[in-house]
Amino acid sequence: VQLVESGGGSVQPGGSLRLSCAASGYTSTTNCMGWFRQAPGKEREIVAATYAALNRTHYVDSVKGRFTISQDNVNNTVYLLMNSLKPEDTAMYYCAATDCSLWYGGGWFRRTRYIDWGQGTQVTVS
Repeated sequence: VQLVESGGGSVQPGGSLRLSCAASGYTSTTNCMGWFRQAPGKEREIVAATYAALNRTHYVDSVKGRFTISQDNVNNTVYLLMNSLKPEDTAMYYCAATDCSLWYGGGWFRRTRYIDWGQGTQVTVS
């Protein structure tokens, strides 16, 4: 699986951005996708994840109601729509993919359960 992120940039607080992750070499029925972020000096953390075949999504509490993850299976692209952005959302955002079987035991939020990663796209809110 190859993942290429785009859509990052600089925005003022309260603004919006939509990140895209173009994926190749995967099937939506067996692959689960996630968006992670990593701020300077901090560990990489989950933001949102989706199991498209079951129409299931998950979000970390800090972004619930502001971010939306979605998947376009025709274009093999996963999106992260980010509204009401805050300075604390500033980070490098990474797209990740894994076999959904690795989500066992609530593993959707665990970085170690994801196999393939993109290079990241920077989001700055200030």
